[in-house]
Amino acid sequence: MMHADLIDEHDLRGHLSALGFSMPAEASANDACAAAVRGLTEPNARALRGMVEQMYTGSATILPAVRQAIDTRLLPALAQFRSKQG
Repeated sequence: MMHADLIDEHDLRGHLSALGFSMPAEASANDACAAAVRGLTEPNARALRGMVEQMYTGSATILPAVRQAIDTRLLPALAQFRSKQG
């Protein structure tokens, strides 16, 4: 039997929680990303960038809802944070 490595909403919440972000247990991918970018600091922005890079370059398949949340919530917030930092 073939096993596919998938990143779903549960996995995303787990990754974010492991980085120290407070995450509601049943948050959607969109809500989880929104919660993660509230009050960004340089250390957690770096950690989020690393997480996204690892997810996007890894072999796991990112489910569409998770990819959309990262692309529309997380990445724009990180770019905005970076531009404000100089």
